[in-house]
Amino acid sequence: MHPKFPQWVRALLASLLRNRFLMPVPTLEMSDLHHLNAVLGWLGLGSIAEARAELDAIPPERQSHPAALEAHWLLCAHEKNWRDALAVAQRELEIIPETASGWLHRAYALRRVDGGGLAQAWDALLPAAEKFPDEAVVAYNLSCYACQLNQLDRARDWFQRAVKIGKKNVIKTLALDDDDLKPLWPEIQFL
Repeated sequence: MHPKFPQWVRALLASLLRNRFLMPVPTLEMSDLHHLNAVLGWLGLGSIAEARAELDAIPPERQSHPAALEAHWLLCAHEKNWRDALAVAQRELEIIPETASGWLHRAYALRRVDGGGLAQAWDALLPAAEKFPDEAVVAYNLSCYACQLNQLDRARDWFQRAVKIGKKNVIKTLALDDDDLKPLWPEIQFL
């Protein structure tokens, strides 16, 4: 996988490739894995057209595999095609509701899609905090949304949860490079 992708994306894709799912999902062929790896490589290089061609090379009957959906969502996000990203996230929630990725992707897309916004993203992701209490990225994103909604006390609480759940130094480094949390930077810097 391309090194520009955050560790949580790489870990999620690895997990999707090896886990069993609640619903039957198509089995990927070796050539599909090659195409998925190429999608990520092309995206890492900023070559969206090539990434799209690699994703399209996966047969339609295997496009609903969780790893293919993850790659499709990443492609939509790179294209800033939030309407399609939202549709892919909805499909992820249908197929793999037991993972946080669909919840995170739906909230991320809802924040950016026409007619969406921060409040919709917050509302969409909040139930995931109860469903996935050990997912630091859920708490982290809720902190970002609360901060941007100017609910700083709530943002602090969610950020502290993220730090408690995840690796403090990793979360701190991410936060100090994340404009969503800029109002909290003076506090975060001294963690």
